[in-house]
Amino acid sequence: MKEGYTLKRQADYWLGEFAVMASPCQILLELMDEAQAHDLTAKAYAEAKRIELKYSRFRDDNIIARLNNAEGETITLDDETVRLINLAELCFQLSDGLFDISSGVLGKLWHFKQQTKLPCGADIKTLLPNIGWQKAQWQAPLLTLPLGMQIDLGGIGKEYAVDKVAQLLQNAMRVQKTECAFLVNFGGDIYANKLRSNGDAWQVAIEDPKQLGKSKLVVSLAQGGLASSGDSQRFIDVDGQRYSHILNPKTGYPIAGGPTQVTVYAQNCVQAGMLATIALFQGESAEDFLQAQNCRYWL
Repeated sequence: MKEGYTLKRQADYWLGEFAVMASPCQILLELMDEAQAHDLTAKAYAEAKRIELKYSRFRDDNIIARLNNAEGETITLDDETVRLINLAELCFQLSDGLFDISSGVLGKLWHFKQQTKLPCGADIKTLLPNIGWQKAQWQAPLLTLPLGMQIDLGGIGKEYAVDKVAQLLQNAMRVQKTECAFLVNFGGDIYANKLRSNGDAWQVAIEDPKQLGKSKLVVSLAQGGLASSGDSQRFIDVDGQRYSHILNPKTGYPIAGGPTQVTVYAQNCVQAGMLATIALFQGESAEDFLQAQNCRYWL
């Protein structure tokens, strides 16, 4: 372990590994010496950790904590946070209000860890008035959250971190005057910059949501983002019924119907993740939504 990460040589690439945002993270790097691989992996880890510390809702010393404890005060946001809030607003609009960063307050009732019964309906009803991004006052860079509202950027944070790390790697290699193929994988949210040195695409295994640890299919990824959204990792079973961790902000209950998991390919990881999650919110109309976006997807 060095500076929070490990690095080892595989058959034909370097594999850097670390844990950030409660996810196993990997950086796959081709055609470089060990010193370069260490440098790039260290940079990737530092950037991912920076994003986690800045936007985690589990901390009390970052911009999210400041917003969530503002009690109606208007907060001026930095440029990076402005971009993320604008992205969140776009998700809200494209999903007809279902992809809502203010729904994180429901986490007070839905834990999806050792939870054996459903939350009380009256408790859910009590929280619903605090949900609804349309109630916030957003005029970049100024954000005012109504009293009682909290936001959570977890729905886009990991994908954003993937794209930021990929951008950092490309910039660092440009400075080093090196151009190597790489793949960034943060808990199944992925970006690849180009074909491998032998001309092959990266082979990405998509986990079967019904049989954890087993692959359902393998996707050939030459360049771009790949993201999956579903309930294979976070769910609860109550009275023989499975409840997804993806919550409908309008009802306070998990979404129902439609595919168990959606995987989307797009130009970058943020776009892929956004489309995958919004598709799940569509329930039985998930595939209709994806077809309308004219994107590559797997259900």
